[in-house]
Amino acid sequence: MKTVKVFTLCLLGILASGFFGMASEFEAALVENVKIWDRAEYNSFVDLVRFKETWFCTFREGEHHVYGEDGRIRVIKSDNGADWVSAVLLAEDGVDLRDPKITVTPDGRLMLVIGGSVYDGKTLASRQPRVAFSGDGTSWTPLRPILEKGDWLWRVTWFGETAYGVSYLVEEPDWIVNLYKSSDGVEYELVTQLQVPDSPNETTLRFTPKGEMMALVRRESGSKTAWIGMSAKAPYTEWNWKDSGYQIGGPNFLILPNESIWASGRGYGPGKLRSTMLARITEDMFYPVLNLPSGKDTSYPGMVWHQGLLWMAYYSSHEGKACIYLAKIRLPE
Repeated sequence: MKTVKVFTLCLLGILASGFFGMASEFEAALVENVKIWDRAEYNSFVDLVRFKETWFCTFREGEHHVYGEDGRIRVIKSDNGADWVSAVLLAEDGVDLRDPKITVTPDGRLMLVIGGSVYDGKTLASRQPRVAFSGDGTSWTPLRPILEKGDWLWRVTWFGETAYGVSYLVEEPDWIVNLYKSSDGVEYELVTQLQVPDSPNETTLRFTPKGEMMALVRRESGSKTAWIGMSAKAPYTEWNWKDSGYQIGGPNFLILPNESIWASGRGYGPGKLRSTMLARITEDMFYPVLNLPSGKDTSYPGMVWHQGLLWMAYYSSHEGKACIYLAKIRLPE
């Protein structure tokens, strides 16, 4: 096991504007925030992509966060980011479809990675990820199971002609996170097991212009603070890690053209306070800079950099039931 480098980060003070301390040198301004979908009883677990000059947003529709029900995956689309219509609703009898992640393949198709859980009453019996592909966002291939039962491939990121993603397994004495790669998004090859302790699970991967792989990993035990990892070069088997100092649910992040790094997810405040937040990642620190209008059950944001603004789609129940929101954020130059 490679030596783990852990950096202890100090928490910032609580401000009246939110329960995170905000780093003034990395100010971000909320330009616009609107609700874009609320038709289901419970709308959640969001992702966002821009494809062929059209916005596509995907999320789960159900009645609850998770109670053994059959969740469905909705994809909506918009030409302007303001007016949205349904593109497709994906369902599978007896399966709770959840956590959809959408991306564009090297051959110019949309790809959905979806978790599929099967319940015995309200007890989880099994789970396995699925994939589907589309050339237009409306007509999709049948859902196809990938990897093995027990796997949860949470997000796929394409780099060149290769898709990379981290799948987590809930096992004892500690959960396992495995890095996989694929040339077609269907058949996957194990690269390495990531040496992250304390129940690691939801993981987003991104790539720097130099080809370095970066990871943001949620953890569910111990301090519960997310870990940030960096692997300098392929085959991405050697990793250095640092502690973000913050607990993050549904972690996502982008590396912008100017190489600044911006992360988002569910932030955890005092007591039961929750918020979907935006943070800046630097070599030394993790800085929360903005709380989006959100609360209670919230997070799982999709992030797209477009025409000088950060577009973030997320869900929140701060206005009642869980609905889908879209924010436009101006970042410092």
